[in-house]
Amino acid sequence: MDDIHKNQAQSENNIQHASNNDHLLNKVFFQKYRTIKKLGEGSFGKVYKAEYNKVYYAMKFENKSRSQSLLESEATIMNYLRGPNIPNIESFGTSGDYNILIMQLMDKSLEDLINIHKNFSVKTVSLLAFQMMNILQSIHDKHIIHRDIKPDNFVMGNSENNAHLYIIDFGLAKKFRSSRTLVQYPYIKKKKLTGTARYASIHALEEYEQSRRDDLESVGYVLLYFLRGSLPWQGLKVKTKEERYQKILEKKKETTSEELCKNFPEEFQEYVTYTRNLGYTDDPDYDMLKGLFSSLLCDKMGENFDFIYDWTTQSDLRKRKTESNNNMDGLSTSVYQISEKKSIQKKESESILSVKRKNETTNGNNYILFKSNNNSNHFMSNNNIDLDIEDKNGNNVFIENKDNDNKVESKCCLM
Repeated sequence: MDDIHKNQAQSENNIQHASNNDHLLNKVFFQKYRTIKKLGEGSFGKVYKAEYNKVYYAMKFENKSRSQSLLESEATIMNYLRGPNIPNIESFGTSGDYNILIMQLMDKSLEDLINIHKNFSVKTVSLLAFQMMNILQSIHDKHIIHRDIKPDNFVMGNSENNAHLYIIDFGLAKKFRSSRTLVQYPYIKKKKLTGTARYASIHALEEYEQSRRDDLESVGYVLLYFLRGSLPWQGLKVKTKEERYQKILEKKKETTSEELCKNFPEEFQEYVTYTRNLGYTDDPDYDMLKGLFSSLLCDKMGENFDFIYDWTTQSDLRKRKTESNNNMDGLSTSVYQISEKKSIQKKESESILSVKRKNETTNGNNYILFKSNNNSNHFMSNNNIDLDIEDKNGNNVFIENKDNDNKVESKCCLM
């Protein structure tokens, strides 16, 4: 017992030491948000849980010394895409050496959940797949591709929204076509991979310009990762990053959809085969892809869209029931009650997870964070984001106009 107590005390000391050395923890930013817990860290920067006025948020910190501000681009895109499957953005600004993005706090990522459960059931994967198709269709319809589809970037909602799937991390996202003419940008070979090699499409690994097909192909690998618990190109012995990318590419190309989806329902093989065969400028048939999983779930498995996942608890269900009018972020539970006797038809599939945007209000300030070019009809930002003025109406970014803004080192803007 003495050893246990010693180890426990040492662990607490280590945590306290790490906390003491973390200059971003337990600090107040923009005179509002106090960081209370570190949630994660990566090449992009750090993420913290923050609190203001008894509401919790996620705060992303990016060092301004980066050659390119991915966080600024992410804030622009998320504000442009705002909707039921995108976390709400509260603020974006700078403080000291950091760019800071403050957004709605989510629950566990699908990567967190797969690490706990090792693999997911066919029902859970089908529920997730259907929602992923809706999410990507919505994003693609607004001329944006994500370019980093992976389990870490899909998260579940909190509290009454715990059945609701969200997509995050738009630092690598970009426009893939003109929003005026709908003409896609040239199909060229680039210098390096954009995205995560394990889930990247074959064309992305070959370093070609990406389009909608690449996001969809990546989803296929994510779904198989959930079913299998691992993918054939994991654990390859390599010495360099370049060699790793090449080995993964070779293994993906030699692994047929039949081999990848062996022992799982044929719908997954159909999905992988279809997305791998899409052309660069092809318009994906999202309704057909959603139909694969709704048919599998309703017709073959006799299940319905109850959104009970492998990890759903009775507490989760009670939280959903206590929400006013049985709505989940604007989604009526009656929409979930899909017939067990037939597949979802096109009209029904379009209504699933669809929601009218809530009316957005501002604090009356009129300072646009990203300046518009007076000589063109475009809303300019970095990372190849070039949003038409028509697209940004009602989605402007405003800087807080407060008397004490000039008296503090940090600046904050409302999204």
